[in-house]
Order: sequence, then structure tokens, then C-alpha cells
Amino acid sequence: METLTIIKIGGKLLNDELALNQVVTSFSKIKKPKILVHGGGKRASELCLKLGLEPQMNEGRRITDQATLEVVTMVYAGLINKKLVSLLQNFDCNAIGVSGADGNLIHAQKRPSRKMDYGFVGDVKNINTTLLTNFLKKGITPVFCAITHDGNGQLLNTNADTIASALAIALSDYFEVDLKFCFEKEGVLADPTDDKSVFPVLSKVDYALHQQKGTISEGMIPKLDNAFDAKKAKVNKVMICGVYGILDQKGTEICL
Repeated sequence: METLTIIKIGGKLLNDELALNQVVTSFSKIKKPKILVHGGGKRASELCLKLGLEPQMNEGRRITDQATLEVVTMVYAGLINKKLVSLLQNFDCNAIGVSGADGNLIHAQKRPSRKMDYGFVGDVKNINTTLLTNFLKKGITPVFCAITHDGNGQLLNTNADTIASALAIALSDYFEVDLKFCFEKEGVLADPTDDKSVFPVLSKVDYALHQQKGTISEGMIPKLDNAFDAKKAKVNKVMICGVYGILDQKGTEICL
């Protein structure tokens, strides 16, 4: 079975030109089929504040009202997505920028309002693996932003880590998938104040323990939840890494 690499980038990488250039350079060197998934929450929050909208978060997940949905759609599907596509084309990587609505690639449903009303936030229902595998077989590299749709004309904001995990799980029927969540640190840190305290391997038990202690918190929680979901679904390899982990095995490997 052919290898497929899915790289999700986010955090400060998208706001750091040098780091972003390193990401694009490394990603473009992956010769086998690949997919890039990106967030953009920091840039979206900055624009929200400029427009007088106060960003609202709950455990690292964005609460998305109608006004916020318009901002994140502009930032994710427009500014950041097309910038990444253009950078990749410069490295002879034939990329195509997509949201979940394009080609009905990711069908989602609005998250039910139970303990918390997240607004226009979507949970993934279905991945159009037929179109995706056709892209990949033709040498086209999809670049996904964190926008999906419900099939009834409504766009939804879906966590980019969730999209990366859902893609990895769905495509593992067709490829041997390596999934890497790439951000500004070199991996998951045992001590948030020490960038060198990277877990080489993180188990579910260790994750629960450090979450209780508070050493793993906020935006790392949805990232790790999605990483463990992918590993439980038998995705070949799942890692949390920095820029230099894109082409090698540096970082934190997720195990059960």
C-alpha cells in the first residue's frame, strides 16, 4: 500500500515567515502523495479584534457566531489558503486549495448545543475519498482550510486538527497514512516552560495524567484528542512535531 503523508500546520507557524517558508520547503520535498491541512486561528483572532469582535474559546476550541464565521471563512479559505497554495506552486508542488464545501470534500453537521453552544461549528460526517484519491493519483496536492459545509448551503467552522484526523482515518483504507500535527514546538512538552522537555512517545495514560496536572492544556487538548482518535482508528503513524519533524521522525509519537 502506498504511503500518504498528511501534515497539519497551525499555531505561530502561520504568522512566522521564516518558519512558514521552512514548512513549505520541507513539505514540497515529500515525493509521495501528500495533503496539507492548516488552521489560522491566531490570524482570525487578530482580525476579529480589529473588527470589534471578542474571540471566544472553550478548551482550545473556538465558539463561532455568524460574524465570527464570516471572519474565519475570509481568513482560512481566502488569505491563508491561497498564500500557501501560491508558495507551494513556487516549489513546483501542484497544490489546489480547498474547503470542505469544494467538491463536497468534507460534509459536516452543526455541533448540537448540549453543555456548550459552539455556534456554527461543524463535526465531520463524511469524507469524499473518491475525489481525494483521484487528486492524489494525478499528482495534485490538496491544501485544506478549516471550513466545511452541511450540504444545505451552510458553511461551518471545523477544527483543523479534527479535519486532519478525519482525513487520515478515511484515507487509511487506500493508503498507509502518516499523520503529523506540526506547530511551533518540537513536540509535546512535559514541562511547558522547557522547550527541550519533549516526550519522545506519549501514551493515552500519560496524556490523561498530564492533563490532570495541567501541564497539557488549552490548544494542545483538541490536538491530542484528534491524534489519539486517529491512532485508535489504526492510522499507521501519528506524531506531534515541529518544522523539522516534517521530513524525519523528530517529535512525539502517539501510541495507545
